[in-house]
Amino acid sequence: MSKGTDSTSSDSARDLLRHMVATLAYRGHKALRDAPASFAGFRAYETTRTPTQILAHVNDLLDWVLSQAKGKEEWHGSPPLPWDEEVKRFSASLKALDDYLASGAPLAVPAEKLFQGAIADAFTHVGQISLLRRMAGSPVRAENYSKAEIVAGRVDNQQASPRREFD
Repeated sequence: MSKGTDSTSSDSARDLLRHMVATLAYRGHKALRDAPASFAGFRAYETTRTPTQILAHVNDLLDWVLSQAKGKEEWHGSPPLPWDEEVKRFSASLKALDDYLASGAPLAVPAEKLFQGAIADAFTHVGQISLLRRMAGSPVRAENYSKAEIVAGRVDNQQASPRREFD
């Protein structure tokens, strides 16, 4: 994979990055879907973040990686919005990032660097949300994600139905 900016980056690295964003969307929306209202404020321990706080951080990460891709890096630690608004923001942030990646506009940072920072961190936090769902008594069913229908560009909450779930 490339070590420079998008002018030397391969289309395959960019395509893979878009697939990673679509995978984050698939896994993230699965973790968020059908969460009970009480889940938003659930705390595993008194000093841990709530699911709403974690999701707000994921959304900040997505906004940050988009700013990096555009060459205007900015970090904004946003105060959490109500749960439903953060879920909508998740879709909107994923769409903004994917739209930029799909546009062919230059990447100011190599695709590999975009993934290893904010996107990889976002996957970690989606996993935390899934774990908290189980702890809160509303588990997300396990799935063989290698069988999932994940398509670059499909980043909203209208994801394909799981193909192979299990308990």
